[in-house]
Amino acid sequence: MMSDAILQQLAEILEQRKSAEADSSYVASLYHKGLDAILKKIGEEATETVMAAKDGDKEKLIYEIADLWFHSMVLLAHEGLKPDDVLQELARRFGVSGLEEKASR
Repeated sequence: MMSDAILQQLAEILEQRKSAEADSSYVASLYHKGLDAILKKIGEEATETVMAAKDGDKEKLIYEIADLWFHSMVLLAHEGLKPDDVLQELARRFGVSGLEEKASR
């Protein structure tokens, strides 16, 4: 499965979970707990990603980045955004110096 297809399929599932009962899935329970719970999970996963990188454990790093991306997608869906919104921003930056892009903000 191509990566963009995986992102699209996951985004569709996350969108469906928004209207599900809290006890029906992990994601539905996060949505019902609200933004603070989602943000807390992103913070936890970011910390675990940093720790895996510092430990030099590439398999664990992949696992933790997958968790970080997943919870970031939960946040996107919570905010009514799609992975394509992020991909479009990355495409906009493509070919632009990182220094120039940062200075333009």
